[in-house]
Amino acid sequence: MRTLRPELPDHSVLVDGVACAMGAGLLWGLVFVVPLMLPDYPPAMLSFGRYLGFGVIALLLAWADLPRLQQLQQQDWLMAGELALVGNLLYYLFLSAAIQLAGAPLPTMLIGTLPVVIAVVANFGAEALPWRRLLPSLAVISTGIALVNSHEMALLDGQRSHHDHLLGVLLAIAAVVAWTWYPIRNSRWLRQRPALASGTWAIAQGLVTLPLAVIGMTVTGLYFRGRSGFEFPLGPQALRYIGLMLTLGLCASWLGTLLWNRASKLLPTALAGQMIVFETLAAFAYAFIWRGVFPGNTALIGIALLIAGVLLGVRAFRPA
Repeated sequence: MRTLRPELPDHSVLVDGVACAMGAGLLWGLVFVVPLMLPDYPPAMLSFGRYLGFGVIALLLAWADLPRLQQLQQQDWLMAGELALVGNLLYYLFLSAAIQLAGAPLPTMLIGTLPVVIAVVANFGAEALPWRRLLPSLAVISTGIALVNSHEMALLDGQRSHHDHLLGVLLAIAAVVAWTWYPIRNSRWLRQRPALASGTWAIAQGLVTLPLAVIGMTVTGLYFRGRSGFEFPLGPQALRYIGLMLTLGLCASWLGTLLWNRASKLLPTALAGQMIVFETLAAFAYAFIWRGVFPGNTALIGIALLIAGVLLGVRAFRPA
Protein backbone atom coordinates (compact mmCIF):
# COMPACT_ATOMS: atom_id res chain seq x y z
CA MET A 1 0.00 0.00 0.00
CA ARG A 2 1.40 3.39 -0.97
CA THR A 3 2.08 5.74 1.95
CA LEU A 4 0.05 8.93 1.78
CA ARG A 5 2.20 11.99 1.33
CA PRO A 6 1.51 14.62 3.99
CA GLU A 7 0.41 18.10 3.02
CA LEU A 8 3.53 20.13 3.75
CA PRO A 9 3.02 23.58 5.30
CA ASP A 10 4.52 26.67 3.70
CA HIS A 11 7.44 28.58 5.20
CA SER A 12 5.44 31.12 7.22
CA VAL A 13 3.27 28.39 8.73
CA LEU A 14 6.38 26.39 9.66
CA VAL A 15 7.95 29.42 11.36
CA ASP A 16 4.76 30.20 13.27
CA GLY A 17 4.29 26.59 14.33
CA VAL A 18 7.89 26.14 15.46
CA ALA A 19 7.75 29.42 17.41
CA CYS A 20 4.60 28.24 19.23
CA ALA A 21 6.18 24.85 19.96
CA MET A 22 9.32 26.57 21.27
CA GLY A 23 7.25 28.75 23.58
CA ALA A 24 5.36 25.72 24.89
CA GLY A 25 8.63 23.85 25.48
CA LEU A 26 10.17 26.75 27.40
CA LEU A 27 7.13 26.85 29.68
CA TRP A 28 6.88 23.07 30.10
CA GLY A 29 10.52 22.89 31.15
CA LEU A 30 9.46 24.49 34.45
CA VAL A 31 7.76 21.27 35.56
CA PHE A 32 11.14 19.53 35.89
CA VAL A 33 12.57 21.91 38.49
CA VAL A 34 9.51 22.43 40.69
CA PRO A 35 9.77 18.92 42.28
CA LEU A 36 13.36 19.84 43.19
CA MET A 37 12.22 23.16 44.67
CA LEU A 38 9.57 21.36 46.76
CA PRO A 39 11.34 18.14 47.84
CA ASP A 40 9.16 17.72 50.94
CA TYR A 41 5.93 17.56 48.93
CA PRO A 42 4.53 14.20 47.77
CA PRO A 43 4.09 13.77 44.00
CA ALA A 44 0.30 13.75 44.35
CA MET A 45 0.39 17.22 45.94
CA LEU A 46 2.51 18.52 43.06
CA SER A 47 0.32 17.00 40.35
CA PHE A 48 -3.08 17.83 41.79
CA GLY A 49 -1.90 21.24 43.04
CA ARG A 50 -0.63 22.22 39.59
CA TYR A 51 -3.83 21.21 37.84
CA LEU A 52 -6.02 22.68 40.54
CA GLY A 53 -4.28 25.96 39.70
CA PHE A 54 -4.82 25.27 35.98
CA GLY A 55 -8.52 24.63 36.54
CA VAL A 56 -9.04 27.77 38.61
CA ILE A 57 -7.28 29.90 35.98
CA ALA A 58 -9.37 28.28 33.21
CA LEU A 59 -12.52 28.99 35.20
CA LEU A 60 -11.59 32.68 35.43
CA LEU A 61 -10.85 32.82 31.69
CA ALA A 62 -13.97 30.89 30.66
CA TRP A 63 -16.33 33.84 31.11
CA ALA A 64 -14.59 35.85 28.38
CA ASP A 65 -14.67 32.85 26.01
CA LEU A 66 -18.15 31.62 26.94
CA PRO A 67 -19.76 31.91 23.46
CA ARG A 68 -17.16 29.65 21.85
CA LEU A 69 -17.15 27.22 24.79
CA GLN A 70 -20.93 26.82 24.40
CA GLN A 71 -20.39 25.71 20.80
CA LEU A 72 -18.37 22.65 21.90
CA GLN A 73 -20.17 19.35 21.46
CA GLN A 74 -20.42 16.47 23.92
CA GLN A 75 -17.64 14.52 22.19
CA ASP A 76 -15.37 17.55 22.50
CA TRP A 77 -15.83 17.63 26.27
CA LEU A 78 -15.31 13.87 26.52
CA MET A 79 -12.07 14.15 24.54
CA ALA A 80 -10.95 17.08 26.69
CA GLY A 81 -11.54 14.88 29.74
CA GLU A 82 -9.42 12.05 28.30
CA LEU A 83 -6.60 14.44 27.42
CA ALA A 84 -6.76 16.09 30.84
CA LEU A 85 -6.65 12.78 32.70
CA VAL A 86 -3.83 11.14 30.73
CA GLY A 87 -1.78 14.07 29.46
CA ASN A 88 -2.15 16.27 32.52
CA LEU A 89 -2.81 14.50 35.80
CA LEU A 90 -1.32 11.05 35.19
CA TYR A 91 1.69 12.34 33.23
CA TYR A 92 2.79 14.82 35.87
CA LEU A 93 1.98 12.42 38.72
CA PHE A 94 4.27 9.83 37.13
CA LEU A 95 6.97 12.39 36.31
CA SER A 96 7.12 14.12 39.70
CA ALA A 97 7.17 10.74 41.47
CA ALA A 98 9.98 9.53 39.22
CA ILE A 99 12.06 12.67 39.88
CA GLN A 100 11.66 12.40 43.63
CA LEU A 101 12.43 8.67 43.68
CA ALA A 102 15.36 8.55 41.25
CA GLY A 103 16.51 12.18 41.16
CA ALA A 104 16.19 14.51 38.17
CA PRO A 105 18.84 13.09 35.75
CA LEU A 106 17.40 9.60 35.18
CA PRO A 107 13.74 10.58 34.56
CA THR A 108 14.87 13.58 32.50
CA MET A 109 16.92 11.23 30.32
CA LEU A 110 13.89 9.01 29.64
CA ILE A 111 11.53 11.94 29.12
CA GLY A 112 14.16 13.39 26.80
CA THR A 113 13.46 10.58 24.33
CA LEU A 114 9.95 11.95 23.72
CA PRO A 115 10.87 13.98 20.59
CA VAL A 116 12.04 10.80 18.88
CA VAL A 117 9.36 8.48 20.27
CA ILE A 118 6.49 10.81 19.34
CA ALA A 119 7.89 11.51 15.87
CA VAL A 120 8.33 7.79 15.14
CA VAL A 121 4.87 6.81 16.42
CA ALA A 122 3.21 9.73 14.62
CA ASN A 123 4.93 8.89 11.36
CA PHE A 124 3.04 5.60 11.15
CA GLY A 125 -0.15 7.60 10.70
CA ALA A 126 -1.88 8.79 7.54
CA GLU A 127 0.35 11.85 7.19
CA ALA A 128 3.56 9.81 7.14
CA LEU A 129 6.70 11.36 5.72
CA PRO A 130 9.18 9.12 3.87
CA TRP A 131 11.58 7.73 6.47
CA ARG A 132 14.64 8.77 4.44
CA ARG A 133 13.61 12.39 5.04
CA LEU A 134 12.69 11.95 8.70
CA LEU A 135 15.52 9.75 9.99
CA PRO A 136 18.43 12.25 9.67
CA SER A 137 16.84 14.70 12.10
CA LEU A 138 15.86 11.89 14.48
CA ALA A 139 19.41 10.51 14.42
CA VAL A 140 20.90 13.91 15.24
CA ILE A 141 18.35 14.54 18.01
CA SER A 142 19.00 11.05 19.47
CA THR A 143 22.74 11.71 19.54
CA GLY A 144 22.19 15.05 21.21
CA ILE A 145 19.91 13.48 23.83
CA ALA A 146 22.52 10.80 24.53
CA LEU A 147 25.33 13.35 24.97
CA VAL A 148 23.34 15.67 27.20
CA ASN A 149 22.09 12.81 29.33
CA SER A 150 25.56 11.30 29.66
CA HIS A 151 26.44 14.52 31.46
CA GLU A 152 23.30 14.31 33.60
CA MET A 153 23.81 10.65 34.49
CA ALA A 154 27.24 11.53 35.87
CA LEU A 155 25.42 13.60 38.48
CA LEU A 156 23.64 10.63 40.05
CA ASP A 157 24.39 10.87 43.76
CA GLY A 158 24.35 7.14 44.54
CA GLN A 159 22.35 7.85 47.70
CA ARG A 160 19.13 6.29 46.46
CA SER A 161 18.37 2.59 46.72
CA HIS A 162 18.15 0.27 43.72
CA HIS A 163 14.46 -0.13 44.49
CA ASP A 164 13.88 3.64 44.25
CA HIS A 165 15.86 3.83 41.01
CA LEU A 166 13.90 0.95 39.47
CA LEU A 167 10.54 2.36 40.54
CA GLY A 168 11.60 5.79 39.29
CA VAL A 169 12.50 4.32 35.88
CA LEU A 170 9.16 2.51 35.61
CA LEU A 171 7.25 5.68 36.51
CA ALA A 172 9.29 7.71 34.01
CA ILE A 173 8.47 5.16 31.29
CA ALA A 174 4.79 5.45 32.23
CA ALA A 175 5.13 9.23 31.84
CA VAL A 176 6.68 8.73 28.38
CA VAL A 177 3.74 6.53 27.34
CA ALA A 178 1.21 9.07 28.64
CA TRP A 179 2.85 11.97 26.86
CA THR A 180 3.35 10.05 23.64
CA TRP A 181 -0.38 9.43 23.50
CA TYR A 182 -1.39 12.99 24.45
CA PRO A 183 0.14 15.14 21.65
CA ILE A 184 -0.75 12.65 18.91
CA ARG A 185 -4.36 12.34 20.08
CA ASN A 186 -4.65 16.08 20.69
CA SER A 187 -3.21 16.94 17.27
CA ARG A 188 -5.53 14.58 15.41
CA TRP A 189 -8.56 15.90 17.27
CA LEU A 190 -7.65 19.51 16.44
CA ARG A 191 -7.22 18.59 12.77
CA GLN A 192 -10.75 17.17 12.82
CA ARG A 193 -11.96 20.45 14.32
CA PRO A 194 -10.27 23.19 12.25
CA ALA A 195 -12.68 25.83 13.58
CA LEU A 196 -11.76 25.06 17.20
CA ALA A 197 -9.63 27.92 18.56
CA SER A 198 -6.42 26.99 20.38
CA GLY A 199 -7.29 29.19 23.37
CA THR A 200 -10.80 27.76 23.66
CA TRP A 201 -9.45 24.20 23.60
CA ALA A 202 -6.88 25.07 26.30
CA ILE A 203 -9.62 26.53 28.52
CA ALA A 204 -11.83 23.50 27.89
CA GLN A 205 -9.06 21.15 29.02
CA GLY A 206 -8.54 23.31 32.10
CA LEU A 207 -12.24 23.21 32.96
CA VAL A 208 -12.46 19.43 32.80
CA THR A 209 -9.16 19.18 34.70
CA LEU A 210 -10.58 21.15 37.65
CA PRO A 211 -13.04 18.50 38.98
CA LEU A 212 -10.45 15.76 38.43
CA ALA A 213 -7.89 17.76 40.41
CA VAL A 214 -10.42 18.46 43.19
CA ILE A 215 -11.23 14.74 43.46
CA GLY A 216 -7.52 13.89 43.46
CA MET A 217 -6.73 16.49 46.10
CA THR A 218 -9.63 15.27 48.27
CA VAL A 219 -8.43 11.66 48.07
CA THR A 220 -4.90 12.85 48.90
CA GLY A 221 -6.24 14.72 51.93
CA LEU A 222 -8.06 11.63 53.19
CA TYR A 223 -4.85 9.64 52.76
CA PHE A 224 -2.76 12.08 54.79
CA ARG A 225 -5.38 12.65 57.49
CA GLY A 226 -4.16 11.04 60.66
CA ARG A 227 -0.72 10.33 59.17
CA SER A 228 2.40 12.11 60.27
CA GLY A 229 5.01 13.47 57.92
CA PHE A 230 3.05 15.97 55.84
CA GLU A 231 0.95 18.97 56.84
CA PHE A 232 -2.04 18.78 54.51
CA PRO A 233 -3.22 20.81 52.60
CA LEU A 234 -0.42 23.37 52.07
CA GLY A 235 2.59 21.63 53.62
CA PRO A 236 5.64 23.13 55.32
CA GLN A 237 6.23 25.89 52.72
CA ALA A 238 2.71 27.13 52.08
CA LEU A 239 3.50 30.38 50.26
CA ARG A 240 6.12 28.78 48.02
CA TYR A 241 3.77 25.89 47.24
CA ILE A 242 0.85 28.15 46.33
CA GLY A 243 3.06 30.44 44.25
CA LEU A 244 4.67 27.60 42.31
CA MET A 245 1.39 25.77 41.71
CA LEU A 246 -0.24 28.95 40.35
CA THR A 247 2.85 29.61 38.22
CA LEU A 248 2.69 26.11 36.74
CA GLY A 249 -1.07 26.37 36.31
CA LEU A 250 -0.82 29.66 34.43
CA CYS A 251 2.42 29.23 32.49
CA ALA A 252 3.09 25.52 32.01
CA SER A 253 -0.54 24.38 31.82
CA TRP A 254 -2.76 27.09 30.33
CA LEU A 255 -0.32 29.12 28.23
CA GLY A 256 1.79 26.07 27.36
CA THR A 257 -1.33 24.15 26.25
CA LEU A 258 -2.56 27.13 24.21
CA LEU A 259 0.75 27.43 22.36
CA TRP A 260 0.98 23.68 21.84
CA ASN A 261 -2.57 23.54 20.48
CA ARG A 262 -1.66 26.17 17.90
CA ALA A 263 1.57 24.35 17.00
CA SER A 264 -0.40 21.10 16.63
CA LYS A 265 -2.76 22.75 14.16
CA LEU A 266 0.05 24.27 12.10
CA LEU A 267 2.62 21.46 12.03
CA PRO A 268 2.47 17.80 10.89
CA THR A 269 2.29 15.55 13.95
CA ALA A 270 5.67 13.91 13.28
CA LEU A 271 7.32 17.34 13.16
CA ALA A 272 5.43 18.62 16.20
CA GLY A 273 6.71 15.58 18.11
CA GLN A 274 10.28 16.60 17.40
CA MET A 275 9.52 20.06 18.79
CA ILE A 276 9.22 18.50 22.26
CA VAL A 277 13.01 18.85 22.20
CA PHE A 278 12.49 22.45 23.34
CA GLU A 279 11.02 21.11 26.58
CA THR A 280 14.14 18.97 27.03
CA LEU A 281 16.43 21.94 26.36
CA ALA A 282 14.48 24.14 28.75
CA ALA A 283 14.49 21.48 31.48
CA PHE A 284 18.28 21.15 31.29
CA ALA A 285 18.76 24.92 31.20
CA TYR A 286 16.60 25.43 34.29
CA ALA A 287 18.38 22.58 36.06
CA PHE A 288 21.76 24.19 35.36
CA ILE A 289 20.45 27.53 36.66
CA TRP A 290 19.01 25.89 39.79
CA ARG A 291 22.32 24.18 40.50
CA GLY A 292 24.27 27.33 39.72
CA VAL A 293 26.65 25.53 37.35
CA PHE A 294 27.58 25.89 33.68
CA PRO A 295 27.13 22.89 31.36
CA GLY A 296 30.27 21.00 30.39
CA ASN A 297 31.59 20.47 26.89
CA THR A 298 29.71 17.20 26.38
CA ALA A 299 26.42 18.78 27.38
CA LEU A 300 27.08 21.80 25.14
CA ILE A 301 27.78 19.56 22.15
CA GLY A 302 24.59 17.63 22.90
CA ILE A 303 22.58 20.86 23.09
CA ALA A 304 24.05 22.01 19.77
CA LEU A 305 23.04 18.69 18.19
CA LEU A 306 19.52 19.00 19.57
CA ILE A 307 19.15 22.41 17.95
CA ALA A 308 20.67 21.09 14.70
CA GLY A 309 18.23 18.17 14.76
CA VAL A 310 15.30 20.56 15.05
CA LEU A 311 16.54 22.54 12.05
CA LEU A 312 16.90 19.32 10.04
CA GLY A 313 13.43 18.27 11.06
CA VAL A 314 11.93 21.57 9.94
CA ARG A 315 13.81 21.35 6.65
CA ALA A 316 12.51 17.82 6.05
CA PHE A 317 8.94 19.09 6.21
CA ARG A 318 9.46 22.10 3.97
CA PRO A 319 7.86 21.81 0.53
CA ALA A 320 10.31 20.98 -2.23
